[in-house]
Amino acid sequence: MAQKISLADWQQQLGRADKPADSGNAANGHSENTALVYSTDAGRLTSSRGAESGGTAYPDGAVRLRREKKGRGGKTVLTISGIARTAAELNEICSVLKKKCACGGAVKDGIIEIQADKRQQIEQYLNQLGFSVKWAGG
Repeated sequence: MAQKISLADWQQQLGRADKPADSGNAANGHSENTALVYSTDAGRLTSSRGAESGGTAYPDGAVRLRREKKGRGGKTVLTISGIARTAAELNEICSVLKKKCACGGAVKDGIIEIQADKRQQIEQYLNQLGFSVKWAGG
């Protein structure tokens, strides 16, 4: 029959007696046990999403307006790419465009998506902001 030992004795046999039990990151409640496979002590897991990235500009400096329907259930979406601003500035531009066009939209991966085909209105507003605009796609 196997002998029962305490947790402290077991850790000492493994060579971990010099580390305190709560040596992990106190901010997220995880201990630094690299052999740990599964634990329920941290509660609900959250996705470790990185910081939101802003848009990237094209080499010619123009903003592209592209009308898309493919893969969107037949609905027309206008994508605006090539605006090299932070994520917060892209969200602000998107919200103004949604109000001007009276439609929905979102910012995904540095690209503004507007749920309507209002290229003329959007082009006029972006020209007022100082962007050079090119139409791309259908």
